Amino acid sequence: MWTKMPEAIKPLAKDVIWNFSREEPDIFLTFDDGPTPGVTDRVLDYLKEFDAKATFFCVGGNVQKHPDLFQRILNEGHAVGNHTWNHMNGRKFSDFSYFKNILQCATLVDSTLFRPPYGMLRRSQVKVLKKRFDIIMWDILTGDWRKDVSKEECLENAVRHTQNGAIIVMHDSKKAERNVLYTLPGALKVWKARGFSMKTIPKRVSESED
Repeated sequence: MWTKMPEAIKPLAKDVIWNFSREEPDIFLTFDDGPTPGVTDRVLDYLKEFDAKATFFCVGGNVQKHPDLFQRILNEGHAVGNHTWNHMNGRKFSDFSYFKNILQCATLVDSTLFRPPYGMLRRSQVKVLKKRFDIIMWDILTGDWRKDVSKEECLENAVRHTQNGAIIVMHDSKKAERNVLYTLPGALKVWKARGFSMKTIPKRVSESED
């Protein structure tokens, strides 16, 4: 697993967004796979404590199960994005099935932002999806979902490579609970001390940058 996405790879996939401008001290925290009771609510508590904003790429089925938690994300000023209805891997299903799954999620998650589960999708899927969504990838993977990554290693992954414009991936899921709830407050403290502002990903990034 690459913690920091190699810069040489990014130009090979220009239709997706890997990071934002390196000019301003803004970073973009993202959380995948929620909302999850017992995890998302604690993540929100930490974000509120440090006056930080984030973008939550939500699984539609989880939004359906936990609408109050999803509404709290919105009420507290965070952004949301589409992460398919049931965490579908685009490379393992037909384009039709994949798009149908995404559109099902869109009935509950009103957003122009999309992140493919596992970072996996076909070129044909990118071509269609980019007409409706900004496809958000990442700069930094914390590895919080991995059992072989300790919570201390996860924190180190989160802060070691952070630079202006970084998109950082964490997960508000049960699988990541141990690591993310240890890493997030520690990382927020470090980022604040370094002068970073934690912001939401804006809607239709591609249009705002034209």
